[in-house]
Amino acid sequence: MEQTLPDKLLEKSKEAFVMAIEIYNKPTIKYRVEGFSFFICNAWELMLKAYLLKTNGNDSIYYRDNPERTITLENCLQKVFTNEKAPLRRNLAKIIELRNTSTHFITEEYEMIYIPLFQACVLNYVEKMQELHDVDMTKVVPQNFLTLAVSMKALDESIIRAKYPEEIANKIMTIDRQLEPIIAENNQAFAIKIEHLHYLTKDKNKATSFVYIDKNADAGVKIIKELKDPNNTHKYTMKTAIKEISRRLYLAGIDFIMNQYIFNLFNKVYDLKSDEKYCYVHRQYAQPSYTYSIQAIDLIVGEIEKDPTHIVEKLKNAKK
Repeated sequence: MEQTLPDKLLEKSKEAFVMAIEIYNKPTIKYRVEGFSFFICNAWELMLKAYLLKTNGNDSIYYRDNPERTITLENCLQKVFTNEKAPLRRNLAKIIELRNTSTHFITEEYEMIYIPLFQACVLNYVEKMQELHDVDMTKVVPQNFLTLAVSMKALDESIIRAKYPEEIANKIMTIDRQLEPIIAENNQAFAIKIEHLHYLTKDKNKATSFVYIDKNADAGVKIIKELKDPNNTHKYTMKTAIKEISRRLYLAGIDFIMNQYIFNLFNKVYDLKSDEKYCYVHRQYAQPSYTYSIQAIDLIVGEIEKDPTHIVEKLKNAKK
């Protein structure tokens, strides 16, 4: 059976998406920021054009005054995602902007600035392929390969200013400062923040890396045990936690309806509210309120994935 034009566009879109992932995660490629931005934009453009062809007909992807020329990715976004303030659309706008300037100059530091946007863009693409075309991208790219490689280096202004001419250093730092408040005011559809958190524990089995204290070292450190912002560590309300759990299960292709009743079952069986790792109790009000961490969401999603058919029954029995 001969493929239709939308089907051909989708196949090319998948290939461009895989190219974006492979280029970014390959350590020997130096130009992975440019390569990723080019191919991910291409993947989105092809995917959205396939959707417009299916829903609005052949004329929808061509300019009216030039029927031989197809519309741009920006035009596609305006037609499919009409809310210009939507985090997904703002995310793509920033990556398109990067793609358009990458022919001039891109430094390795751009990777540290844009990785939160890149990771969100990857997950947004997977979600919209499922929603708009009923295509499960985890059958094309395994779920564990959808996580982009993260640089361990932090953005250091003094190093950047020593390394680059003033014009380039100013541009890098300006972009970083411009993106920081936008990331803060948007949700995970715009950017997925990468944070490295360090904890002290006497149990080596709970550690993922090790350090030691040298009394003869030139530089000293101070151990701070109290500084912690629950707005960062426990940012999910019950409602937003349920939404995030549902989103993850949907992306994993698991047909499961997550609701408040099931969330409360997990809460009681695993006693989440008593463990600060999972839940933070806000006691500044007469009636305490609760917010949850990403670890709580990981726990719930992991348990559902093991046995989505019987998990609720198991929770009910455990509660008894």
